[in-house]
Amino acid sequence: MKVYKISSDTTLDKLFGKMGVTKEGSNILQKKANINLIYIKDIKSPAANILKQDALSVGADLAVPKYCVTCRDEFVDAVLIASDAALKELSIKERVQPFGLREIAAILNTFAKPKIQKIEIMGVLNANDDSFYSQSRFCTSEAKSKIEAMIEEGADIIDIGGVSSRPGSVGVSEEEEFSRLKEIIDVVKRYKLYERVKFSLDSYSPLSLRYALDSGFSIVNDITALQNDMVAKLASSYGATVVLMHKLGDTLDMQKNPHYDDVILDVDTFFAQRIEKAKYFGVKDIVLDIGIGFGKRLSHNLSLLKNLEHFLHFGYPILVGASRKSMIDMIYKSETQERLPGTLAIHLEAHRRGASILRVHDVKEHVQALSIQKAILEVD
Repeated sequence: MKVYKISSDTTLDKLFGKMGVTKEGSNILQKKANINLIYIKDIKSPAANILKQDALSVGADLAVPKYCVTCRDEFVDAVLIASDAALKELSIKERVQPFGLREIAAILNTFAKPKIQKIEIMGVLNANDDSFYSQSRFCTSEAKSKIEAMIEEGADIIDIGGVSSRPGSVGVSEEEEFSRLKEIIDVVKRYKLYERVKFSLDSYSPLSLRYALDSGFSIVNDITALQNDMVAKLASSYGATVVLMHKLGDTLDMQKNPHYDDVILDVDTFFAQRIEKAKYFGVKDIVLDIGIGFGKRLSHNLSLLKNLEHFLHFGYPILVGASRKSMIDMIYKSETQERLPGTLAIHLEAHRRGASILRVHDVKEHVQALSIQKAILEVD
């Protein structure tokens, strides 16, 4: 007999199938194998005591402060440690409990540990001359060749923008943005490039978006997350997918001392509000973007990436775009053109933690890196 430890990332259904475990048994065992850590902020002390006892009864546990049992403080923080199977049982138990536990029960099931998501690569092309990474810029005469090169490299989506949103940037008029984008959008339409890959417009201008959606574009990448009702109406009328990105403040001053009470909960609240607005206007296909570098300190960016899995409870794909951004320079001093290794490290980890769309400047390199990661994660 020999014993060895296997990775927690092991694809259990494949492993159990190879061993001859029944399909029914495999489903049960997988739910027991996935362990979730769930932070519960400001839970009433009596509720925490009830939840701890119920958790223990289903094979889970709850970490609470030592004085929680005496209810010294009205509210405490707690951490629930539970498998997928235990979460399901616990959510049923808490439906009949007081002190706000019914509300907790409603969301526990949504936090079951997700499987690695299918990944899509969104290549970035900028039709403006002030984007922070010069290699993403191109002129109209290069549009077709640039787009076709990205398609050949393996892009699933191509995101075209005409206005820089880097920190400190100043916006332009709708007319100016449209003048930069029109001919490029025309190229996409003329050569029916939208039949080969999905196209996204990085814009919140109704003028440019209407023209793009009329020309074969199918994704609205809105860094204001449908702040403009007209954009919501347009997206709905065309049946477009909308990327809702979190941003704190305006691009001009968003990096000047950004503050959050709790970055995970604050971004979560923002997404809940904007998802509700999107649904109100009839938008059905939604993608969530945590907005790396948009009104966030390094610590905020890292926390969002580390806890990315949390946002999957909404049930929508997660987009991460950290390509060559300054957070890499804050960790390892480097100029923009030197940040590809850091970008790959962030994006590979983001994918492992639940991201299913990566917005990148370097398509070929990401396709290769993700192929290697996939081979490691899926090996028997």
